[in-house]
Amino acid sequence: MLYICKIDKEIYSVITKDIKSDDIIITDERIEHIKNRHPKDIDLFYKHIHEIIRDPDYILKANKPNTALILKNIVVDNKKFQLILRLKTSTDPKEYKNSVITFLNINENKYNRYLKYKKYCTIEKLKIYSQTKSRNRL
Repeated sequence: MLYICKIDKEIYSVITKDIKSDDIIITDERIEHIKNRHPKDIDLFYKHIHEIIRDPDYILKANKPNTALILKNIVVDNKKFQLILRLKTSTDPKEYKNSVITFLNINENKYNRYLKYKKYCTIEKLKIYSQTKSRNRL
């Protein structure tokens, strides 16, 4: 198991408000999965994982509960990435953690298809929502 980073729970609350940890890990089995299924992407994973998780372009609801499909366009490498992140909630066993399920480089068409057909939230929308919510508390 490899510790990756901490997340901002507020950003990921669009998936579930019941996030019980801010630590993210990836298991050895999932690293092997990425190496085997997406061998060209493993080096990119290590290079960009923190940026993708901390500053995603889009957070989409994945097909499974409490799971985020994260999209990020990395300008420097002109690459688009998809990362699946399972979030730990109060209904999960104690030993569960927020976990990276998979990671891959995706093409422009797939990236745009996600945005066309899936429900998503941009970080800008979240920031506006968060600021409005803070003002309403005053």
